[in-house]
Amino acid sequence: MDKLITETVKLQKIITDFNLEVLNAPDNLNDVVLTQAAVNRPGLALSGFFDCFVTERVQVVGRMEHIYLEKMDPALRKERLKEFYLRKPVAVVIARGIEPFPEAVKYAKKYNVPLLRTKRSTSQFISRIIGSLSVDLAPKITRHGVLVEVYGEGILITGDSGIGKSETAIELIKRGHRLIADDAVEISRVSDITLVGRAPEIIKHYMELRGIGIIDIKRIYGTGAVKDSEKIELVVKFEPWIEGKMYDRMGIENEYQEILGIKIPSITIPVRPGRNLAVILEIAAMNFRLKKMGYNTAEEFNKKLEAEFLPK
Repeated sequence: MDKLITETVKLQKIITDFNLEVLNAPDNLNDVVLTQAAVNRPGLALSGFFDCFVTERVQVVGRMEHIYLEKMDPALRKERLKEFYLRKPVAVVIARGIEPFPEAVKYAKKYNVPLLRTKRSTSQFISRIIGSLSVDLAPKITRHGVLVEVYGEGILITGDSGIGKSETAIELIKRGHRLIADDAVEISRVSDITLVGRAPEIIKHYMELRGIGIIDIKRIYGTGAVKDSEKIELVVKFEPWIEGKMYDRMGIENEYQEILGIKIPSITIPVRPGRNLAVILEIAAMNFRLKKMGYNTAEEFNKKLEAEFLPK
């Protein structure tokens, strides 16, 4: 069963990653966490409209908001800034290195609101912080399986324990491909069409082989044999070979597996002694790449069959 992971990001991480200047640090700064990837430019809030104000979002004050406040009557500006900080947004970031109004600093301190500053332009900062938070706060699950990169394609291998997922991954690594995660794969939905997989930190670059134990892939095969994360492009399910079962022999029908609401192309590979699963996965990766480039071997072959045998 998939384990859903709820993520948060500490504000201190954002301060460090974006080299933000701290203009006001409340006592609980190290405990402040972000839960939303969206940010907000508080133009409407500074005009007095708070009906849809989301305090969990980082508020970014740019040149436009600053000029708007600058042209405002001082008494009104003081009142609007008080109302703004009274609602205790999770953090306020002033862009372009703009000097904040004294009232802003005063009310940030009074209501324990983190007040930060960046030298980046407003649009640049917003673009980067949304990108960063979208990855860090993306919906995540942990799925049993092995994630490898084969010819640049991220392949998630699934199947029952002991069916040969790790052994296949070892053979792929020996053939020059890379391991991302073994046994447990953390999968993040970073956009409406993209899933990214990585290993939980505690088992990163490690692999379990029955009869041998835990091995360190990075130390044995070098840094070129591992990768921290990879897009999941294809799901390959290993299952025991069942005599009499009809397996897809043409590859015309497309199968998908839904993960976090995204449909990922999927194939099922029956496992039995004598089948070289590593080579089969290499072929699957190359064939999948051909499909992405617009060439479908099964469809081309089917057209030739129809041209040869159908009445003319």
